[in-house]
Amino acid sequence: MTLSYKLKELPLSERPRERLMRHGPDTLSSAELIAVILGSGTKGKSVLLLAQELLSHFGSLGNIYEASLEDLCQVKGLGKTKAMQLKAALSLALRIPRENVSLPEKLSSPEKAYLWVRDYIVHEKKEVFGVILLDARGGAFRWEVVSIGTLTQTLAHPREVFYPAIRYLAASLILVHNHPSGDPTPSPEDHHLTRLLITASHALAIPIQDHLIIGKKGYISLKENGFQFSTRTLK
Repeated sequence: MTLSYKLKELPLSERPRERLMRHGPDTLSSAELIAVILGSGTKGKSVLLLAQELLSHFGSLGNIYEASLEDLCQVKGLGKTKAMQLKAALSLALRIPRENVSLPEKLSSPEKAYLWVRDYIVHEKKEVFGVILLDARGGAFRWEVVSIGTLTQTLAHPREVFYPAIRYLAASLILVHNHPSGDPTPSPEDHHLTRLLITASHALAIPIQDHLIIGKKGYISLKENGFQFSTRTLK
């Protein structure tokens, strides 16, 4: 099947919508799924060709997701309405792993904590500060965003950081924030804020187990870097 065909020239059984209805979404290519989302093309350009041009222009679904509406509209035939439809669909898909799981998952290492929370914030364009709430057995049962900052910094007050732990009766927590630059190397401000929050945790008797800094290049655990958090450690 050639994507340059007009949709009406394809046999009914080969059109993306009909194939999705008959066989499910897993049988469709990324371009065909985008075509279903967009719904229609423009005069002289089929929706399949438009979808293929989008993938070719941006290189991947991830790049399409990260593109601004203005960037998406640079592709001829993709107006603001279709660009918003596409952004909305990709954003919804990305939120699936962000939903809180029903059963606590024991986080026995910083790496497991990173994998548990990574998809919540790794694609964010601004710094997002949040907490993983843990039960008495070290099981992660909830993710809460505490504050959202700018492209380069976020401000988190101890009152905001510990409020979710108090509200949901968490036994302890893990601090998490992202670096939109992609480099998770902690800054002096990250160190200062961590020390401030550790001091507050002692007064509230809600231990902090770790502070993870996440970027597209991976993560850094301040606990692994020598920070002293609590006598209660993840096992």
